[in-house]
Amino acid sequence: MNKSKIEWTESTWNPVSGCTKVSRGCDNCYAERMAKRLQAMGTRGYENGFEVTLHPYAMDKPLKMKKPQIIFVNSMSDIFHEKIPDEFVLQIFEVMNKAYWHTFQVLTKRPKRLKKLADKIKWTDNIWMGVTVEANEYVDRVDFLRNCPAKIKFLSLEPLIDSVDKLDYTGIDWVIVGGESGYGARTMKKEWVLDIKNRCQKENIDFFFKQWGGVNKKKAGRLLDGKTYDDMPELSPNLLIA
Repeated sequence: MNKSKIEWTESTWNPVSGCTKVSRGCDNCYAERMAKRLQAMGTRGYENGFEVTLHPYAMDKPLKMKKPQIIFVNSMSDIFHEKIPDEFVLQIFEVMNKAYWHTFQVLTKRPKRLKKLADKIKWTDNIWMGVTVEANEYVDRVDFLRNCPAKIKFLSLEPLIDSVDKLDYTGIDWVIVGGESGYGARTMKKEWVLDIKNRCQKENIDFFFKQWGGVNKKKAGRLLDGKTYDDMPELSPNLLIA
């Protein structure tokens, strides 16, 4: 487990690392850059760089951490990647079921496999399920999420590289918006962000503005019209010290 600098979570847990690109939002993948740095440093688990790699030794880490945390699952991969065996995916969810005092945030760009496995997963209230949508051409991912049994369903509109004005927000509890950051970052237009914020406010959906991004994301900041937006769904009442 690692403490995270990601604004909408507290810790990251990576029982898997590595991924492959599936859409335009993957072009400048931060996880790929980080995996290559970790490989160069000789970090355990990253001997294969950004190749999909299972880390069974990391499976029980949430169970050993007794203080309740909000945990982003597989920040360095995609839990529904086709190279991860079904049995391993289900084991990850079983750990989340057992570690009821934590809140787990699962995010995927592969909702078709989510649909395939959803009926085999026990969706305890501490598991939040989300999909990434970076442009209108990917809004159909939300249809798969909408039918998922997870109590909290969320969208990561990051990196937002185009308008998502065709997005249907029905059944969504939380929306995160963020611009791309680092070398080669693509511009996020303010009107796209305002359209999303207004839709969320109209439909009573929690809205979280993560960052403007850019080459210097710290300088660009995360204020939207002078205001910080940090709304999140309420945590499960089961978040007690085990």
